[in-house]
Amino acid sequence: MIKASICTIGDEILIGQIVDTNSSGIASALEATGIKVRRMVSLSDDRDDIIKTLEGELKESDLVVVTGGLGPTKDDITKPALAELSGSAGYVENMEQMEIVREILRSRGLDLLDINKAQAFVPDRCEVIPNRFGTAPIMVFRFPASRFGHTATLYAMPGVPHETMGMLPDVLKDIRSHFPLSEIHHRSIMVYGTAESALSKEIEPWENALPDGVHLAYLPNPLTGIRLRLSSYGGSEDVLNEEINKLKARLGSRIYSDEDDNLSRTVGRLLLQHGKTMSCAESCTGGEIAHLITSEAGSSGYFLGSVTSYAVSVKENVLGVNAETINKYGVVSSEVAAAMSEGVRKLTGSDYSVATTGLSGPGGDGINPVGTVWIGISGPNGTRTVTKQYHNDRKRNIQRFAATALDCLRLMILEDYPV
Repeated sequence: MIKASICTIGDEILIGQIVDTNSSGIASALEATGIKVRRMVSLSDDRDDIIKTLEGELKESDLVVVTGGLGPTKDDITKPALAELSGSAGYVENMEQMEIVREILRSRGLDLLDINKAQAFVPDRCEVIPNRFGTAPIMVFRFPASRFGHTATLYAMPGVPHETMGMLPDVLKDIRSHFPLSEIHHRSIMVYGTAESALSKEIEPWENALPDGVHLAYLPNPLTGIRLRLSSYGGSEDVLNEEINKLKARLGSRIYSDEDDNLSRTVGRLLLQHGKTMSCAESCTGGEIAHLITSEAGSSGYFLGSVTSYAVSVKENVLGVNAETINKYGVVSSEVAAAMSEGVRKLTGSDYSVATTGLSGPGGDGINPVGTVWIGISGPNGTRTVTKQYHNDRKRNIQRFAATALDCLRLMILEDYPV
């Protein structure tokens, strides 16, 4: 399988002045083309560092994609570093790029200066892919096996994101014409309700038995749970489908999707599928559940509304929670969560509802630990409550509360309408 490295050059990246979006875009495109990205590296504008690092990457990778440091100013030193790396004796003018430079400057009403002309001059050991989006061409250096122990190719691209991504298809076309490519397939399995460490232990026998060329990665997120990414390098997608079916047999309803998904979208699909509606009453989540639901296109087809009942008076006067219930059991309780969910379901006329009451932090109520949440879920077949406790900061607790509430609603709908 062809392996690649991606190198970004520029002090502005290393000091956090700009965010490197080029690497992720290039990596995604290379993976889709059938190339395994083995490393991403960011380098300073230092000649020795550039040469040393690129030599190391070329020894380990079949191709290296470099972005940055190709501008017209004196601090852009990638081109002379590449000239030295490739053993070029001098620079030659690329006429096609020179004409692009002239046209760009003409369109902007600017004079053609020597500093602009220099952009079209490239090391004599490189091939050129003209850059239609800017003044610096893509330089291609092909190295024989005698140099790094295997044939290797380096593509030097400008660092301006719209130029990089605009010219990437041309670079990929060149790669396809020079490299034998394999198939790469990725699949995601979304899991909720199990800690990453516990999940890893539970599916260890399955993971250990994965076929050669199939790899597993754990990608946890407080809003979506754990995304298990299965990757097949050089094999068919059928292999991944077989392994996913085995995993479904182990984890059951804890898998809420076999694609890169989220809980709010999954709940929405279930509601639309069965022609049902939902509402929510939120205290400790402060509208986070409603935000997640309404962030999905088409949510007006199943979401009726919500009440952010932060104050006790709103719980009592809007949702109809009995004051005696609050006095007897406390605001953060199973009884109040149930009453809130039933109250908002009655208020909106929805088929299902979910409610949250808890302590997101940093302060507590002197009774329940910070991170405690009670979730009430109400539907056509009754009401139930679930309690969870998390140990995060306020923002992360709110995210976990909301995600868990959506998962509880998902499980209730699945019980009412088994697959």
